[in-house]
Amino acid sequence: MTLLKSLCVLSLLAISFTFTHGARFDIINRCRYAVWPAALPGGGRRLNPGVSWPLDVPAGTKDARIWGRTNCKFDGSGRGRCQTGDCGGVVACRLSGAPPTTLAEYNLNQYQPKNLDFYDISVIDGFNVPMEFGPTSNGCTRTLRCPADKCPDAYIFPSDNKTHSCPGGTNYRVVFCP
Repeated sequence: MTLLKSLCVLSLLAISFTFTHGARFDIINRCRYAVWPAALPGGGRRLNPGVSWPLDVPAGTKDARIWGRTNCKFDGSGRGRCQTGDCGGVVACRLSGAPPTTLAEYNLNQYQPKNLDFYDISVIDGFNVPMEFGPTSNGCTRTLRCPADKCPDAYIFPSDNKTHSCPGGTNYRVVFCP
């Protein structure tokens, strides 16, 4: 009987893990210059033109964001500054970026039992890098584009309603200079 109970518990854990899958964000730099993407959660790094950064984010993540930093200079210990989007003078951000920043914002696996992801682009704090943000799986297809400040796909004012949703467990792509 103990073996049967153990198998039942393992099966339930496997099922619940399946329904609470996080997401992979493929962050791609198509700009002609280096972009230093930052993510909360996730940290940050340098992306030269044509380079990507796969970022896995756990299910249930709330109030998360990805943004590009420009004209950054860091020393070997990861200390330095960025002209736009700086997050306290470090490569691996633990704070939000200083405006102006074009933001890819998201919440994963919210509003149980619906289990939805919500995503948007915001320029409420300003615009610094052209951006595209959208889903790449689960049949979800609405990609948002923000090639310039005050574009129609982006939140410009807090009262805007431009949030979109996908089933939980969807993967996404953030492209700088699409």
